[in-house]
Amino acid sequence: MINKFLYPNGGSETYIFKLGDYLKSQGHEVQYFGMEHEGRCVGNAVNAYTSDMDFHGGSKLSKLTYPLKTIYSSEARKELRLVLDDFKPHILHINNFNYQLTPSIILEIQKWRKEGHDCQIVFTAHDYQLICPNHMCNNPNSGENCEKCLGGHFLNCTKGKCIHGSTAKSFVGTMEATFWKWKGVYQYIDTMICCSQFMKTKMDSNPLFATKTVAMHNFVDKVEWKDTTKKDYILYFGRFSKEKGIHTLLKVCKELPEIQFVFAGTGPLENEVNQISNIKNVGFQTGKSLEKLIREARFTIYPSEWYENCPFSVMESQMYGTPVLGANIGGIPELINVGKTGELFGSGSCTELKKKIESLYRNKELTQQYSSNCKEIAFDDIDTYVKKLMDIYKGSNKEGRKVYAKEQ
Repeated sequence: MINKFLYPNGGSETYIFKLGDYLKSQGHEVQYFGMEHEGRCVGNAVNAYTSDMDFHGGSKLSKLTYPLKTIYSSEARKELRLVLDDFKPHILHINNFNYQLTPSIILEIQKWRKEGHDCQIVFTAHDYQLICPNHMCNNPNSGENCEKCLGGHFLNCTKGKCIHGSTAKSFVGTMEATFWKWKGVYQYIDTMICCSQFMKTKMDSNPLFATKTVAMHNFVDKVEWKDTTKKDYILYFGRFSKEKGIHTLLKVCKELPEIQFVFAGTGPLENEVNQISNIKNVGFQTGKSLEKLIREARFTIYPSEWYENCPFSVMESQMYGTPVLGANIGGIPELINVGKTGELFGSGSCTELKKKIESLYRNKELTQQYSSNCKEIAFDDIDTYVKKLMDIYKGSNKEGRKVYAKEQ
């Protein structure tokens, strides 16, 4: 398992840790490669890792060398080779690697393969990094979704200042993407796993990737079904930020003062959330407290305005028996059985969102039926996911790429 962070940091780390543990339980041997860090909780037998890279600190000299290190890392190649020679893996499962590990690791794996080692290179795309230098297909300055870099037109990243609003950082992103396109490094990846059919369509805009992609929704833990008495509130749980559609949702909340909303989360728009009288902000929640909030809500809202891939929140809500009103964007529609376990509205549309909220809130019988229908939800658990993954690991999916994600 290759991932730049080997400590709990986000979704890709949760993915590799759970997947690695499960594979070990099935008798496979698993080791990890990535950056060294004080919080590292997995590793490899020879203790070979790249140096921790802190883009926000360090000396002036290190900051000057970072642009080169984020494009190509001879250290990553050298350290990875130590692991390859010792462990001799049959599968190299790559996850997030750009900037800290760099695609140079793929060159080292290919060199190792040419020396007579038979192994598959599998890549799980957790974001749009290989087709968009800022990972999101969204311009952070305008807030608009953007596909200008698709097809390899990466200079648009610099023109739009798409990385942290900085021309310099965006130029480095452009250089990184352009260099590796020119080197043709991604041809050596055998299979690219996309966590939604939507993401697959975007990845397939690159003709090379189109021959390698497979759509597979992420796995989720099994959840015990409980018949729960619903309370009269609508729940949003997640980050309070613009790309999540919070501005649109807040505007609608103001226009529906008779309806109680509960927000669970944190983020840059927290002050705006706290200023609306019919919103109860309970802060960031996890575990049993979050589960109770979800189970008791009439329905949840997922109003995102960027190209979400496979949002766990949408799956989690339905697994706990609570229907979802989701924005019709990205991979969200693939996760909702429309008219059975939830409904969709036009992303960014205040008018449509307001109309849908009013309609669902007034019709308790309908939302209760949607809730009951959630009992039939069958997202892949890790057992099912790994069965599909084994086909990929064995290379048996090369003839005609499968779409494992549910299609609407």
